[in-house]
Amino acid sequence: MEQSIYLLLDSKGSPIARGRIQGRTDGPYWQIQVEDGKIDEILEHKKLKLLSIMDSGPSYEGTIVRSRNDMIQLEVSKLDRDGGDMRKNLRVLVSFKSLIYPVTGRWKGRREIESHDLSCGGIAFCTEHSLQVGEQLEAVIPVTSEPLVVTCQVLRMRPTERAAVPLMYAAKFVDLCNDEETLLREAVFNLQLRGRPKTS
Repeated sequence: MEQSIYLLLDSKGSPIARGRIQGRTDGPYWQIQVEDGKIDEILEHKKLKLLSIMDSGPSYEGTIVRSRNDMIQLEVSKLDRDGGDMRKNLRVLVSFKSLIYPVTGRWKGRREIESHDLSCGGIAFCTEHSLQVGEQLEAVIPVTSEPLVVTCQVLRMRPTERAAVPLMYAAKFVDLCNDEETLLREAVFNLQLRGRPKTS
């Protein structure tokens, strides 16, 4: 079942691998099959954090009890910290060209943007055009499994060292439905794992 897929993070919150729950999760011991062939990397850590890819439920912390092949057994406890905060703060540097459209802004038509980073809670992007803090716009997110058009609210202008594109903005996603949240979460997690440097 898709609901059983978790992102496995180290104690500092950096993603390491993806894991699939095997069996029951109503007790303190969970069996997890490590995917992506990263079992050796997982075993370098004693404690792991677990974030569900498919839902916005609680996050967990687990201590590795034993391992066999690509399976690990964890003694798991629920984290006091809100898993939603962890997901929103999980930010990945990613560059893609896309388009924005006005919702409350006074401009018309569409404008080109280039992304700087993406999280489950928002996006930072560069543009040649001036935007107002607080205005809402629609942005096309092409890196999800199905392209999304999501509503964003501009939070602030961010400094940029790129002379060719002098304006960078941070925006938060608003009014996402569950399916949109899931697609964004999957995209951010996948980009995090793909972009993570491999250990030698």
